Amino acid sequence: MNKVQIDLMTNGKGQGDVAAMLLTQGKIEVGRMRPYISPKDGKAYVTVHTGGSQDDPKNFKKIQVNTGTLRRDEWKALDEAVLGISETRLVGINDLITRGLVYNLGNAMGTTVLESHDISDALEAELTMDGITRSKNDRQVYGTTYLPIPIIHADYEINARVLAASRNMGNGLDTSMAERAARKVSAKLEAMLFTQTTYNFGGGTIYSYLSHPYRGLDTLGTPWDDVSVTGKNIVDKVLGYKQASIDRKHYGPWVLYIPTAYETKMDNDYSTSYNSGTIRERILKIAGVQDVKVIDTLPDDNVIFAQMTSDVVRLVRGMGITNVQWQAEGNMVTRYKVMTIAVPQIRADQNNKCGVIHSS
Repeated sequence: MNKVQIDLMTNGKGQGDVAAMLLTQGKIEVGRMRPYISPKDGKAYVTVHTGGSQDDPKNFKKIQVNTGTLRRDEWKALDEAVLGISETRLVGINDLITRGLVYNLGNAMGTTVLESHDISDALEAELTMDGITRSKNDRQVYGTTYLPIPIIHADYEINARVLAASRNMGNGLDTSMAERAARKVSAKLEAMLFTQTTYNFGGGTIYSYLSHPYRGLDTLGTPWDDVSVTGKNIVDKVLGYKQASIDRKHYGPWVLYIPTAYETKMDNDYSTSYNSGTIRERILKIAGVQDVKVIDTLPDDNVIFAQMTSDVVRLVRGMGITNVQWQAEGNMVTRYKVMTIAVPQIRADQNNKCGVIHSS
């Protein structure tokens, strides 16, 4: 299986095979990329969305096509394998989804760059005795920001001979390659939230918690997994992050993200002199701190303290993780893609204040 690809496109140019198809066809209809063999007549069909709510079966049309490889129940098995992986791997991304911090694109395949705006403060209230004195009358200033919309995908193959053998023996479809592809795609999306790498495209940049230029910076000091670091040392640091966020006019709620190496430290007793619970339990007693999450893609000795509101972070999502058939190579091997259109967006106001504190 090939490594995970991130395709980008702008100004009539693109990188990657998905971007090339978009430039050639103008759009990609996912429904047309999932041909299935009907058990009733043995013919191949696709089901396409004709418009309107996707919850209404009447808004879908069944169309016969020339060829198909998989049966409908085999597509279902692949989809269930992919969803099972995506639900267990996306810790930081799922935090955004479960909190409703999601912006859904109306036309994901046709959107290459998302344009959004930040807004300055404006107007002031005046205290007067006569109500005649004019108060300050200024206007809000709107700034434009651009966020590239990538397509994240990984390829895998299903051998026709292996597929035929599984059907003849009455075995279920082997979904291990689909699971592996989904795992890779999920890990890439999660890593985009916790990476020190930035992606520049179309006049915009994809930032992470660790790379946004206006995040709050803090010196971690001695790594938390060091034996010399006490529970009080850690709690004092978290209280410092909270105050730093408040100083930036961001008042919570917050989530504390820590690397894997710090996980067992959180389960140590906060104090050995009296029963006060674990370090994790003590942190969660701080008002506004909703959770402590372990992120295995977070670099060692990096801690993120993030306000979980849409003006600070959100997931821009055009298409969930799904399977599509890509192209056939002869009659023996058919290629498939696990793909998603989604990108985390870290945001700051016009005063260059972001509700993310990065300690390292």
